[in-house]
Amino acid sequence: MPRPLRIEYDYAVYHVMNRGRARQFIFHNKEYYQIFLTTLGEAAERFDCIIHAYCLMGNHYHLLIETPRANLGRIMRHINGVYTQRYNRLKRTDGPLFRGRYKAILVEKDEYLLQLSRYIHLNPIKMKRPLVEKLEDYPWSSYPAFVGKANAEKWLARDYTYQLLGYKQKYHGYAKFIALGNSKEITDFYDKGNLASVLASDGFKRWVYDSLLPSLTGLQKSHVLRPELTMASVTDGVAQFYGMAVDELLLVIKGPDKGNEARKVAMYLCQEILDQRLNDIANYFNLSHGGSVSFITHQIRTLRNESSVFSSKLENVIESIMKQST
Repeated sequence: MPRPLRIEYDYAVYHVMNRGRARQFIFHNKEYYQIFLTTLGEAAERFDCIIHAYCLMGNHYHLLIETPRANLGRIMRHINGVYTQRYNRLKRTDGPLFRGRYKAILVEKDEYLLQLSRYIHLNPIKMKRPLVEKLEDYPWSSYPAFVGKANAEKWLARDYTYQLLGYKQKYHGYAKFIALGNSKEITDFYDKGNLASVLASDGFKRWVYDSLLPSLTGLQKSHVLRPELTMASVTDGVAQFYGMAVDELLLVIKGPDKGNEARKVAMYLCQEILDQRLNDIANYFNLSHGGSVSFITHQIRTLRNESSVFSSKLENVIESIMKQST
């Protein structure tokens, strides 16, 4: 599956994460942490980005960034590239530091920024072995500054977060909000291994789908948005499009006249949209092994490439499924 396209527009907000190669440490002591914060501050000033929260965690980092100039890619090239140079100089080594491309989740600002601020700041204690007993004692996140226990970096933006919270006593109010813990929605979202690229309401996702990705195919849009879909919901969507019962798509038909285009399309989309394993798709569609799924999805892929009529139909199927999920 191709890697998702970055969605960039003026004043977009992102939760950005990256970790060291093979989970190696990217921060070894105070000097490394401080150099990263310096690099972050340089990016904020040079590229006019807004840092709403950060947490540096030994082998990875979390940032909550707003981009008034729609330039996340340029910002992150500076942060990751310059810090890697400085790390290698300090460590007397060379080569890449990070595991690869950073993960950036587009966040609906008014709806989720406050929750993401809490999620990021809770990281030091949401571990099997918490790094500190009290969050205010962890010096490498913006939390101590948010509760008035440390001086804030001059580039750290706190006022908008306080405004969303609505408490008159901002330090006490923010600490009280953090103490409530993450919502179930946020916990469920981040517990998934394959994170969606957008954390937002259905209306916001629909706006992204219609307005920000006009030149992409339905399949490409699904890779960007990674909607909340399962094999059951994909199969149901395909069945509705073809005017069939779901049971008909799950039924194994043997013999030379075993067409059932809808069944084949459902299997293909379970692989292409959901990135499901072949054996899992085989089990769901009552096949004995993943090789059968591989053969079927190859058939659909070939037909899509060779027939413009079928390719257009496939786009309509995907469009129908995506509309139901966003």
